[in-house]
Amino acid sequence: MAGKVAAFPRIQSAPTGLSNVLDLARHACDENPFPSFKCRRQWLLTLKTLLLENQQAIKDAIDDDFGGRSQIETTLGELMPAVRMIDHHLKYLRLWLEPNKRHAGLLLWPATARVEYHPLGVVGVIAPWNYPLYLAIGPVTAALAAGNRVLVKMSEHTPHLSGLLARLVGQYFSPSVLQVVQGDAKVGAAFARLPFDHLIFTGSSAVGKLVMRSAAENLTPVTLELGGKSPVLIAPDMALEKVVDRLLFGKCFNAGQTCVAPDYVLVPRGKGQRLIELLLAAFERRYRNWQHNADFSAIINNPHYQRLCQYLEEAKAANCELHHPAIAKLDTLQRLGLHLLLNPPSSLALMKEEIFGPILPVIEYDSLNHAIAFIKARPKPLAFYPFSMKVSVQQQLLQAIHAGGVCINDVLLQVTADELPFGGIGHSGFGHYHGKEGVRALSHVRAVLKKGRWNPAAFFYPPYKRPIIKWLLKGLVR
Repeated sequence: MAGKVAAFPRIQSAPTGLSNVLDLARHACDENPFPSFKCRRQWLLTLKTLLLENQQAIKDAIDDDFGGRSQIETTLGELMPAVRMIDHHLKYLRLWLEPNKRHAGLLLWPATARVEYHPLGVVGVIAPWNYPLYLAIGPVTAALAAGNRVLVKMSEHTPHLSGLLARLVGQYFSPSVLQVVQGDAKVGAAFARLPFDHLIFTGSSAVGKLVMRSAAENLTPVTLELGGKSPVLIAPDMALEKVVDRLLFGKCFNAGQTCVAPDYVLVPRGKGQRLIELLLAAFERRYRNWQHNADFSAIINNPHYQRLCQYLEEAKAANCELHHPAIAKLDTLQRLGLHLLLNPPSSLALMKEEIFGPILPVIEYDSLNHAIAFIKARPKPLAFYPFSMKVSVQQQLLQAIHAGGVCINDVLLQVTADELPFGGIGHSGFGHYHGKEGVRALSHVRAVLKKGRWNPAAFFYPPYKRPIIKWLLKGLVR
């Protein structure tokens, strides 16, 4: 199955058929509620084989969905981290699944106590369009490693990859273990209403609220991976030349369509113009002929492209200082070059909503406390990017700012660390996965207390022996 897979029609799963799909997975859980380590390992190896044997087909499908997605970025941002994540689980899964001994306490002596990590059952995954492979495979990896069966709802905005994965999963996996569901927003809404044992959603905060409301009807626990306006804070001691390439990479990778992309940058007063000059020069150098450069990805579809253009039109109408690279002709390929705004007013839509594109506000601050207050006045972001070489400043910012994750002196890379959990806080979501935290999050932490033949607790059965209880109270409750 190496190479490009032949084209095939997109099949939509009707909402009425979703219950049957769930019942099949539920029946498999009833038949084998605790898959062995060997079984889980085989699932992960099969998932890895699926990815490795169909790399080019996957890259072509995502390229088609975006109308121009850098295949190198698909390799670096999706295929490589997905395979690395599977390898990390294969290496450490046995250790993560080991029961954890606990103290039973003096009153329960000679009992033993332990915590076991038991599969939840059937896990639902709702994947987004911006990293459609990685943000589907990541939760699936954690769910399978934890011993669950999985249903995945792919985004309607990536029909080529969705159809491809549906076909490949059907070839590599039993439908009782893993299935891919396709369809529009109605199918997605019906999917969220299914009585899963856990539901993982990655996407916008607005849709996340709807998913959580639907899941609440079944008391289904949810992990919400949302987004928000992830800030970059450049401290006064940091040289701009040390920041510019890292900042540009994080903002332009996947054309800024990344949930942890830098959304705005705070820079000391008087340095904003210089930062803009450096960023534009670096953009021209690294993305030559950007409108037709295969290394620079397109915006996913016309509605999102128009949304970004509306941000810029509003900024122009407000007489904002707007900077961008030269545009040779009207772009018809849904590519948008880097656009930089200096000190835009907070009333603009792009200052209130997650930008999700190659537009970057540059905001000057008068003091570090002013910059901190600016960030804290807004909802807690999914990521925070402080730039400073002073340990004291780093610690000050770490303690002052709440964020789902932090990367000091770089951007994006905290997501690629297999040992680090990934997740938001507040409006940027809640719950974590990646590595051990993912397996634990998708496992039931089951308490087990074991007693033998001798039963000291009988001393406390009625009729109560008051002298013994009084003696215990004197020794233990004080």
